Amino acid sequence: MLSGLGIDSVAEVVYRTMLSRPEGGVADWADSLGLPAGAVRDALDRLSRLALVRRSTEDHTQVRPVNPLLGLEALLAQQQADLAAHQQRVEASRAVVAETMAQFAHQYAPGAGAGFHYVAGVDAIREQIEILTTQVQEEFLTFAPGGPQTPENMVASRPLNLRLLEQGIRMRTVYLDSIRRDAPTVAHAEWLVAHGGMIRTAPSLPNRLILVDQRIALIATDSQNTGAGAVMVENAGTITLISALFESVWQSAQPLGVSPERAPEDLTSHQAEVLRLMARGLTDDAIAHQLGVSARTVRRTVSGLLTQLEARSRFQAGVEAVRRGHLDSTAE
Repeated sequence: MLSGLGIDSVAEVVYRTMLSRPEGGVADWADSLGLPAGAVRDALDRLSRLALVRRSTEDHTQVRPVNPLLGLEALLAQQQADLAAHQQRVEASRAVVAETMAQFAHQYAPGAGAGFHYVAGVDAIREQIEILTTQVQEEFLTFAPGGPQTPENMVASRPLNLRLLEQGIRMRTVYLDSIRRDAPTVAHAEWLVAHGGMIRTAPSLPNRLILVDQRIALIATDSQNTGAGAVMVENAGTITLISALFESVWQSAQPLGVSPERAPEDLTSHQAEVLRLMARGLTDDAIAHQLGVSARTVRRTVSGLLTQLEARSRFQAGVEAVRRGHLDSTAE
């Protein structure tokens, strides 16, 4: 269960045995586990490198386990720091990729590498959306992250949505679950349903997306700032993957008139999603953005989870969530 922290199975059982029998020694632990003494010593070396065991100050020939509230929390904190650094590198790489695509896309003829066009800025994105709505023939699919919609956007979108629906265009939109607590957005969604649209909600969404007729997609290049730029995708292979992603999210999302299902043992879908994002090492602010809620709401949810899971820290909450079946033990 601790493999995600870089602790192999043998080192883990040795560490757990030391915690339960700290007065023992190598021979005693080896006998208890049915392992060769050499295997236990090798495990102690690995645990020492992870700062989970240290020499006793009273007897330098003996080793003792480090309190897990210190040792394991330190390992988790390091992993979270590494993850944050990795996410920053990914975001920087995404920007470079989008810039490179925009710079050289015109040099490629149809074929491998073609089918991608960079759209810069919110005005250009809006124009591209208008163009797509004139080209749609059968289906208009949307991921709408960001939580509750602004009154201006909802009013501005109604004539266009009504025109498409009156033309018989199938419109399917996935919003975040958080819109269910915003009366104006719910009223807008119900208006869409009343005119033939199909609306569902999900705890979180990967990015802002529009998919037209299974042939053209418009995807934000930065999920944190969806107005900065977008990529228009016409590459057939990539469209197939995008379509599969949409259908997967759609099937797991809840129809607007149905309350989101509760996870096992009375966790709400919101709590379960916060728990999953916590396990990925996201900060409260990042979780709030992902779910379309305030950071204060996330902090309140985290506090409730700690109480419900009888945990004193996020790490303990993760361990208890795995034990109760709320999280997969291999989740990162």
